[in-house]
Amino acid sequence: MSPIDFLHDLVNPDLAFLPKALLVAMMSSIVCGVVGCYVVLRGMAFIGDAVAHAVFPGLAVAFVLSGNLILGGTLAGIATAILVAVFSQNRRLREDSVIGIFFVAAFALGIVVISRAPGYAGSLQQFLFGSLTGIPDEDLYVVGGTGILVLGLVFALHKEFVAITLDREMARAQGLRVFWLDIVLYVLVTLAVVISVQTIGNILVLALLVTPAATARLLTDRLAVMMLLAPVIGGLSALVGLYVSWSWDFPTGGTVVLVLTVAFLTVWVLAPRHGLLARRLRPAPGGPVEKADNTAMAG
Repeated sequence: MSPIDFLHDLVNPDLAFLPKALLVAMMSSIVCGVVGCYVVLRGMAFIGDAVAHAVFPGLAVAFVLSGNLILGGTLAGIATAILVAVFSQNRRLREDSVIGIFFVAAFALGIVVISRAPGYAGSLQQFLFGSLTGIPDEDLYVVGGTGILVLGLVFALHKEFVAITLDREMARAQGLRVFWLDIVLYVLVTLAVVISVQTIGNILVLALLVTPAATARLLTDRLAVMMLLAPVIGGLSALVGLYVSWSWDFPTGGTVVLVLTVAFLTVWVLAPRHGLLARRLRPAPGGPVEKADNTAMAG
């Protein structure tokens, strides 16, 4: 299928689900791209994956009760994040251990709940791998409103998030409430995950959070530029992925993730400053650069 044919399908009234899927995928990519910058800089990829697991029981309960999936997933993610934050106060347990316990337990609960619903196999596949046709009209407004809320909070708390990302102890010394800022950031990650699950799926949604931001990280040393590039990379990958999946009848979520991965690998090799070729062609640096790069990110 040519790009022109794809555009014709987008405006075809008989294929009304296609532009809805594209719009939700683009909005999800923008939100995940921005929030994912903090996830990448803080090394929170495991937490992002855990949040994707945590929202699953809420999605399952909302599905069984014919409720709103986004609301259900959000409530489940927030509840689990608070449990992790509370239990992590016991210093005999590392935070990653607590996360591994509660988030995997939440995912298991979701599987048990969804197994009780009629059409179990089809429903589970839709949740895990996404669906082009499963997006109701009202979800467009919910995803759009949620995305605006997330981006608004990100920009309102940007300086605080940067402070706890680069130096948590210094942030505490400055009087910032690191614990509560962590909770807010977990909630924002949860919201970004929930609005993305319908098109890309619960299992693959981590790629939408991490890969565009990691790709942008290779292209710039400035956080502001990174937060502009990441949603652009994610949005374009969603568009290309949807086009390829529609043209060749591939799974949408998997195709989008593969397009994101190709973009990352291309930049990893060809990035003008931090790419493989650039690093091979220039002399070895005289000292460590990671701390300097992180400091530059605050600018």
